[in-house]
Amino acid sequence: MIDGRGNVLGQSRHATPTVGGPPAVIAELAGAIDDAAADAGIARSKLAGVGVGSPGEIDTRGGTVAQARNLPEWIGPYPVVRELSRALRVPVAIGNDVQVATDAEFHLGVGRPYRSLLGVFWGTGVGGGIVLDGKPWTGRGAAGEIGHIVVKDGGARCACGRRGCMEAYAGRAMMEARARKRARKGAKTDLFQIMESKGRTRLTSGVWAKAVADGDELAVKLIERAIKALGAGVASAVNVLDVEAVLIGGGLGVRFGEDYVRRIEEAMMPHVFTSDRPPAVHLVALGDLGGAIGAALLVPARQPAGARSRRPAAGRRTRGRARTP
Repeated sequence: MIDGRGNVLGQSRHATPTVGGPPAVIAELAGAIDDAAADAGIARSKLAGVGVGSPGEIDTRGGTVAQARNLPEWIGPYPVVRELSRALRVPVAIGNDVQVATDAEFHLGVGRPYRSLLGVFWGTGVGGGIVLDGKPWTGRGAAGEIGHIVVKDGGARCACGRRGCMEAYAGRAMMEARARKRARKGAKTDLFQIMESKGRTRLTSGVWAKAVADGDELAVKLIERAIKALGAGVASAVNVLDVEAVLIGGGLGVRFGEDYVRRIEEAMMPHVFTSDRPPAVHLVALGDLGGAIGAALLVPARQPAGARSRRPAAGRRTRGRARTP
Protein backbone atom coordinates (compact mmCIF):
# COMPACT_ATOMS: atom_id res chain seq x y z
CA MET A 1 0.00 0.00 0.00
CA ILE A 2 1.63 3.27 -1.11
CA ASP A 3 0.65 6.90 -1.33
CA GLY A 4 1.08 9.28 -4.24
CA ARG A 5 4.75 9.84 -3.41
CA GLY A 6 5.66 6.15 -3.29
CA ASN A 7 5.78 5.98 0.52
CA VAL A 8 4.74 2.63 1.99
CA LEU A 9 1.65 2.98 4.18
CA GLY A 10 0.82 -0.67 4.82
CA GLN A 11 1.79 -4.13 3.71
CA SER A 12 0.84 -7.78 3.86
CA ARG A 13 2.36 -11.04 2.74
CA HIS A 14 0.46 -14.19 1.80
CA ALA A 15 2.00 -17.45 0.61
CA THR A 16 1.51 -18.26 -3.06
CA PRO A 17 -0.88 -21.23 -3.37
CA THR A 18 0.55 -24.47 -4.69
CA VAL A 19 -2.80 -25.89 -5.80
CA GLY A 20 -6.14 -24.51 -6.98
CA GLY A 21 -5.05 -22.78 -10.15
CA PRO A 22 -5.65 -19.10 -10.96
CA PRO A 23 -8.80 -18.76 -8.77
CA ALA A 24 -6.76 -19.71 -5.69
CA VAL A 25 -4.10 -17.13 -6.55
CA ILE A 26 -6.75 -14.42 -7.04
CA ALA A 27 -8.30 -15.27 -3.67
CA GLU A 28 -4.92 -14.90 -1.93
CA LEU A 29 -4.27 -11.61 -3.72
CA ALA A 30 -7.64 -10.26 -2.58
CA GLY A 31 -6.89 -11.33 0.98
CA ALA A 32 -3.47 -9.69 0.88
CA ILE A 33 -4.96 -6.40 -0.32
CA ASP A 34 -7.53 -6.44 2.48
CA ASP A 35 -4.79 -7.12 5.04
CA ALA A 36 -2.53 -4.39 3.61
CA ALA A 37 -5.39 -1.89 3.73
CA ALA A 38 -6.07 -2.84 7.35
CA ASP A 39 -2.36 -2.48 8.14
CA ALA A 40 -2.48 1.04 6.71
CA GLY A 41 -5.73 1.88 8.47
CA ILE A 42 -7.42 2.63 5.14
CA ALA A 43 -10.82 1.40 3.98
CA ARG A 44 -10.63 -0.58 0.74
CA SER A 45 -13.22 1.75 -0.79
CA LYS A 46 -10.72 4.62 -0.43
CA LEU A 47 -8.14 2.99 -2.68
CA ALA A 48 -7.49 4.61 -6.04
CA GLY A 49 -6.86 1.13 -7.41
CA VAL A 50 -4.76 -1.99 -7.20
CA GLY A 51 -1.70 -2.86 -9.29
CA VAL A 52 -0.67 -6.44 -9.93
CA GLY A 53 2.74 -7.63 -11.05
CA SER A 54 2.53 -11.13 -12.52
CA PRO A 55 4.85 -13.62 -14.19
CA GLY A 56 3.92 -15.03 -17.57
CA GLU A 57 2.54 -13.53 -20.76
CA ILE A 58 0.68 -10.32 -19.91
CA ASP A 59 -2.09 -8.86 -22.06
CA THR A 60 -2.52 -5.42 -20.52
CA ARG A 61 -5.45 -4.54 -22.79
CA GLY A 62 -7.37 -7.72 -22.11
CA GLY A 63 -6.23 -7.91 -18.48
CA THR A 64 -5.19 -11.54 -18.82
CA VAL A 65 -2.19 -13.62 -17.80
CA ALA A 66 -1.07 -16.83 -19.53
CA GLN A 67 1.89 -19.20 -19.24
CA ALA A 68 2.60 -18.34 -15.60
CA ARG A 69 4.33 -21.67 -15.12
CA ASN A 70 5.73 -20.95 -11.66
CA LEU A 71 2.13 -20.60 -10.43
CA PRO A 72 -0.20 -23.59 -9.98
CA GLU A 73 -1.96 -24.94 -13.08
CA TRP A 74 -1.65 -21.64 -14.95
CA ILE A 75 -1.18 -22.19 -18.66
CA GLY A 76 -4.03 -20.63 -20.66
CA PRO A 77 -5.10 -16.95 -20.43
CA TYR A 78 -6.96 -16.04 -17.24
CA PRO A 79 -8.86 -12.74 -16.74
CA VAL A 80 -6.96 -11.47 -13.70
CA VAL A 81 -8.11 -7.85 -13.96
CA ARG A 82 -11.80 -8.79 -14.27
CA GLU A 83 -11.79 -11.35 -11.47
CA LEU A 84 -9.74 -9.31 -9.00
CA SER A 85 -11.82 -6.20 -9.72
CA ARG A 86 -14.95 -8.20 -8.95
CA ALA A 87 -13.49 -9.46 -5.70
CA LEU A 88 -12.23 -6.07 -4.48
CA ARG A 89 -14.64 -3.65 -6.20
CA VAL A 90 -11.80 -1.30 -7.11
CA PRO A 91 -9.98 -0.66 -10.43
CA VAL A 92 -7.12 -3.06 -11.18
CA ALA A 93 -4.08 -2.57 -13.45
CA ILE A 94 -1.63 -5.31 -14.42
CA GLY A 95 1.97 -5.60 -15.62
CA ASN A 96 4.82 -8.07 -15.72
CA ASP A 97 6.19 -8.64 -12.22
CA VAL A 98 9.83 -8.08 -13.08
CA GLN A 99 9.11 -5.13 -15.35
CA VAL A 100 7.19 -3.29 -12.64
CA ALA A 101 10.00 -3.96 -10.15
CA THR A 102 12.47 -2.56 -12.69
CA ASP A 103 10.25 0.49 -13.22
CA ALA A 104 10.15 1.07 -9.45
CA GLU A 105 13.95 1.07 -9.30
CA PHE A 106 14.05 3.41 -12.32
CA HIS A 107 11.70 5.94 -10.70
CA LEU A 108 12.48 5.56 -7.00
CA GLY A 109 15.58 3.43 -6.54
CA VAL A 110 19.09 2.81 -7.76
CA GLY A 111 18.11 3.19 -11.42
CA ARG A 112 17.31 6.90 -11.16
CA PRO A 113 20.60 8.17 -12.70
CA TYR A 114 20.12 6.15 -15.90
CA ARG A 115 18.05 6.37 -19.08
CA SER A 116 18.49 2.70 -20.01
CA LEU A 117 18.78 -0.33 -17.79
CA LEU A 118 18.21 -4.06 -17.47
CA GLY A 119 16.65 -5.45 -14.31
CA VAL A 120 17.68 -9.02 -13.48
CA PHE A 121 15.58 -10.68 -10.80
CA TRP A 122 17.16 -13.89 -9.53
CA GLY A 123 14.62 -15.89 -7.57
CA THR A 124 12.25 -18.80 -8.21
CA GLY A 125 13.04 -18.18 -11.88
CA VAL A 126 15.18 -15.55 -13.56
CA GLY A 127 13.22 -12.61 -14.93
CA GLY A 128 14.19 -9.43 -16.71
CA GLY A 129 12.80 -5.92 -17.00
CA ILE A 130 13.92 -3.38 -19.58
CA VAL A 131 13.94 0.43 -19.68
CA LEU A 132 15.11 2.06 -22.94
CA ASP A 133 15.35 5.81 -23.47
CA GLY A 134 13.51 6.36 -20.19
CA LYS A 135 10.54 4.14 -21.09
CA PRO A 136 9.67 0.54 -20.19
CA TRP A 137 10.04 -1.87 -23.10
CA THR A 138 7.61 -4.80 -22.98
CA GLY A 139 7.63 -5.83 -26.63
CA ARG A 140 4.43 -7.66 -27.51
CA GLY A 141 3.90 -8.61 -23.88
CA ALA A 142 6.74 -11.03 -23.23
CA ALA A 143 9.93 -8.92 -23.48
CA GLY A 144 12.55 -9.38 -20.80
CA GLU A 145 12.35 -13.18 -20.57
CA ILE A 146 16.09 -13.36 -20.05
CA GLY A 147 15.77 -16.55 -18.02
CA HIS A 148 15.19 -18.29 -21.32
CA ILE A 149 18.35 -17.07 -23.01
CA VAL A 150 20.18 -20.26 -23.94
CA VAL A 151 23.52 -20.52 -22.16
CA LYS A 152 24.28 -24.12 -23.19
CA ASP A 153 23.07 -25.73 -26.38
CA GLY A 154 21.30 -28.98 -25.50
CA GLY A 155 21.90 -28.32 -21.81
CA ALA A 156 19.78 -28.87 -18.71
CA ARG A 157 16.03 -29.18 -19.11
CA CYS A 158 14.16 -26.02 -18.10
CA ALA A 159 10.66 -25.82 -16.60
CA CYS A 160 9.57 -24.23 -19.89
CA GLY A 161 10.31 -27.56 -21.59
CA ARG A 162 13.34 -26.33 -23.52
CA ARG A 163 16.99 -27.10 -22.88
CA GLY A 164 19.94 -24.95 -21.87
CA CYS A 165 18.02 -21.91 -20.57
CA MET A 166 19.76 -19.72 -17.99
CA GLU A 167 16.84 -20.41 -15.64
CA ALA A 168 17.51 -24.14 -15.81
CA TYR A 169 20.81 -23.43 -14.03
CA ALA A 170 20.04 -20.35 -11.93
CA GLY A 171 16.30 -20.44 -11.10
CA ARG A 172 15.71 -21.43 -7.50
CA ALA A 173 13.01 -23.96 -8.44
CA MET A 174 15.31 -25.72 -10.89
CA MET A 175 18.22 -25.58 -8.45
CA GLU A 176 16.03 -27.27 -5.85
CA ALA A 177 15.00 -29.96 -8.32
CA ARG A 178 18.66 -30.67 -9.06
CA ALA A 179 19.56 -30.69 -5.35
CA ARG A 180 16.80 -33.22 -4.64
CA LYS A 181 17.96 -35.42 -7.51
CA ARG A 182 21.56 -35.31 -6.30
CA ALA A 183 20.51 -36.04 -2.72
CA ARG A 184 18.50 -39.09 -3.86
CA LYS A 185 21.66 -40.33 -5.57
CA GLY A 186 23.59 -40.07 -2.33
CA ALA A 187 25.14 -36.59 -2.42
CA LYS A 188 25.74 -35.27 1.09
CA THR A 189 23.98 -31.99 1.88
CA ASP A 190 22.34 -30.21 4.79
CA LEU A 191 20.01 -28.22 2.53
CA PHE A 192 16.92 -30.21 3.44
CA GLN A 193 17.71 -30.36 7.16
CA ILE A 194 18.06 -26.58 7.14
CA MET A 195 14.76 -26.34 5.25
CA GLU A 196 12.99 -28.45 7.86
CA SER A 197 14.57 -26.60 10.78
CA LYS A 198 13.22 -23.35 9.34
CA GLY A 199 9.75 -24.85 8.97
CA ARG A 200 9.86 -24.58 5.18
CA THR A 201 8.68 -26.98 2.51
CA ARG A 202 10.90 -25.52 -0.21
CA LEU A 203 14.52 -24.44 -0.49
CA THR A 204 13.95 -20.73 0.03
CA SER A 205 16.57 -18.04 -0.48
CA GLY A 206 17.26 -18.09 3.25
CA VAL A 207 17.88 -21.84 3.18
CA TRP A 208 20.36 -21.50 0.31
CA ALA A 209 22.15 -18.62 2.03
CA LYS A 210 22.48 -20.57 5.29
CA ALA A 211 23.79 -23.66 3.52
CA VAL A 212 26.34 -21.66 1.54
CA ALA A 213 27.46 -19.80 4.68
CA ASP A 214 27.96 -23.19 6.37
CA GLY A 215 30.09 -24.39 3.45
CA ASP A 216 27.64 -27.07 2.28
CA GLU A 217 29.43 -28.59 -0.73
CA LEU A 218 26.36 -29.25 -2.89
CA ALA A 219 24.81 -25.83 -2.15
CA VAL A 220 28.08 -24.05 -2.97
CA LYS A 221 28.47 -26.01 -6.21
CA LEU A 222 24.93 -25.22 -7.37
CA ILE A 223 25.24 -21.53 -6.53
CA GLU A 224 28.54 -21.36 -8.41
CA ARG A 225 26.85 -23.02 -11.37
CA ALA A 226 24.06 -20.43 -11.18
CA ILE A 227 26.50 -17.50 -11.11
CA LYS A 228 28.30 -18.82 -14.18
CA ALA A 229 25.00 -19.11 -16.07
CA LEU A 230 23.88 -15.65 -14.92
CA GLY A 231 27.13 -14.13 -16.10
CA ALA A 232 26.81 -15.58 -19.60
CA GLY A 233 23.09 -14.92 -19.96
CA VAL A 234 23.04 -11.37 -18.62
CA ALA A 235 26.07 -10.44 -20.70
CA SER A 236 24.27 -11.73 -23.80
CA ALA A 237 21.30 -9.48 -23.06
CA VAL A 238 23.65 -6.55 -22.47
CA ASN A 239 25.32 -7.18 -25.83
CA VAL A 240 21.93 -6.84 -27.55
CA LEU A 241 20.59 -3.86 -25.61
CA ASP A 242 23.77 -1.91 -24.70
CA VAL A 243 22.15 -0.53 -21.54
CA GLU A 244 23.83 1.84 -19.11
CA ALA A 245 23.15 -0.27 -16.03
CA VAL A 246 22.19 -3.75 -14.83
CA LEU A 247 20.23 -4.05 -11.59
CA ILE A 248 20.32 -7.33 -9.67
CA GLY A 249 17.34 -8.18 -7.48
CA GLY A 250 14.96 -11.03 -6.71
CA GLY A 251 14.84 -13.28 -3.67
CA LEU A 252 18.28 -14.81 -4.17
CA GLY A 253 19.81 -11.58 -5.45
CA VAL A 254 18.66 -9.59 -2.42
CA ARG A 255 19.47 -12.37 0.05
CA PHE A 256 23.04 -12.91 -1.19
CA GLY A 257 23.60 -9.18 -1.56
CA GLU A 258 26.40 -6.96 -2.76
CA ASP A 259 29.22 -9.54 -2.69
CA TYR A 260 27.34 -11.82 -5.05
CA VAL A 261 26.35 -8.92 -7.30
CA ARG A 262 30.07 -8.33 -7.75
CA ARG A 263 30.56 -12.02 -8.51
CA ILE A 264 27.84 -11.92 -11.16
CA GLU A 265 29.49 -8.84 -12.63
CA GLU A 266 32.82 -10.66 -12.73
CA ALA A 267 31.16 -13.64 -14.47
CA MET A 268 29.65 -11.28 -17.05
CA MET A 269 32.84 -9.55 -18.06
CA PRO A 270 34.43 -12.26 -20.28
CA HIS A 271 31.25 -12.18 -22.39
CA VAL A 272 30.56 -8.42 -22.60
CA PHE A 273 31.33 -7.12 -26.09
CA THR A 274 31.96 -3.51 -24.98
CA SER A 275 34.43 -4.51 -22.29
CA ASP A 276 36.02 -1.05 -22.41
CA ARG A 277 32.73 0.54 -21.29
CA PRO A 278 30.67 -2.13 -19.52
CA PRO A 279 27.37 -1.25 -17.85
CA ALA A 280 27.27 -0.30 -14.19
CA VAL A 281 26.02 -3.22 -12.08
CA HIS A 282 24.03 -2.50 -8.92
CA LEU A 283 22.10 -4.31 -6.22
CA VAL A 284 18.50 -3.08 -6.17
CA ALA A 285 17.75 -0.40 -3.59
CA LEU A 286 14.09 -1.21 -2.85
CA GLY A 287 14.78 -4.79 -1.76
CA ASP A 288 11.99 -7.33 -1.95
CA LEU A 289 9.33 -4.59 -1.82
CA GLY A 290 10.33 -3.29 -5.26
CA GLY A 291 7.85 -5.47 -7.13
CA ALA A 292 4.96 -4.45 -4.91
CA ILE A 293 5.85 -0.75 -5.14
CA GLY A 294 6.23 -0.99 -8.92
CA ALA A 295 2.87 -2.73 -9.28
CA ALA A 296 1.20 -0.01 -7.21
CA LEU A 297 2.79 2.62 -9.46
CA LEU A 298 0.65 1.26 -12.29
CA VAL A 299 -2.28 3.05 -10.63
CA PRO A 300 -2.42 6.86 -11.13
CA ALA A 301 -2.92 8.60 -7.81
CA ARG A 302 -2.86 11.89 -5.92
CA GLN A 303 -1.14 12.40 -2.58
CA PRO A 304 -3.81 12.42 0.13
CA ALA A 305 -3.80 15.40 2.47
CA GLY A 306 -2.17 14.56 5.76
CA ALA A 307 -1.13 11.07 4.72
CA ARG A 308 1.15 9.37 7.20
CA SER A 309 3.93 7.28 5.65
CA ARG A 310 5.54 4.33 7.33
CA ARG A 311 8.59 2.61 5.93
CA PRO A 312 8.39 -1.20 5.92
CA ALA A 313 10.09 -3.35 8.48
CA ALA A 314 13.22 -5.02 7.15
CA GLY A 315 12.75 -8.51 5.75
CA ARG A 316 9.01 -8.32 5.08
CA ARG A 317 7.64 -8.68 1.60
CA THR A 318 4.27 -7.44 0.52
CA ARG A 319 1.90 -9.31 -1.71
CA GLY A 320 -0.75 -6.62 -1.29
CA ARG A 321 -0.18 -3.96 -3.94
CA ALA A 322 -2.49 -1.00 -3.78
CA ARG A 323 -2.39 2.75 -3.93
CA THR A 324 -4.25 5.38 -1.96
CA PRO A 325 -5.86 8.26 -3.84
